[in-house]
Amino acid sequence: MEPRPIPNTSDTGPSGKETRTTLTPAVKKVALVSLRGDREFRKVRAHGQVIRTKLFQLRVTDYRPRYGEQWRPRAIIGIVVPKKTLKLAVHRNRARRRVQEALRTLPALPPCRAILSPAALVLDAPFAELQAALARALGSFDPKAKGKPKGGRGPEKSARSAPVVAQP
Repeated sequence: MEPRPIPNTSDTGPSGKETRTTLTPAVKKVALVSLRGDREFRKVRAHGQVIRTKLFQLRVTDYRPRYGEQWRPRAIIGIVVPKKTLKLAVHRNRARRRVQEALRTLPALPPCRAILSPAALVLDAPFAELQAALARALGSFDPKAKGKPKGGRGPEKSARSAPVVAQP
């Protein structure tokens, strides 16, 4: 689907005034949809890649349609503001609205599923700084990278796997 231009015309109407329309291509944007349902949140938490900044924590996975769903690439983002972060409901709602507006006005969103948890600093940060941080975080997301390493403690060895040495 290619952009439909509006014709550029200059005409003098019956009242004698000149009317002018300009050529503006329609911009194709990725839709912003809210993440819904406990199951969706669990999947993002289990498989998501974590990106932390001073303004928010973002947990992102790549976009995959669910079983029986059509392929419609879009950004599905759930905004979660816990009471532990902001005590007053007025502040939680304001933080949620600021982040939602910053996401909505970004020029390009990658198709993904994400959970965004804003910090208290979101309320006082300049809007342009919030937008820039969101754009950087979403731009740094690598869908091929794994979210969390599976398994327990990591590369260190436990005491049970050490070789047994006989004492003379």
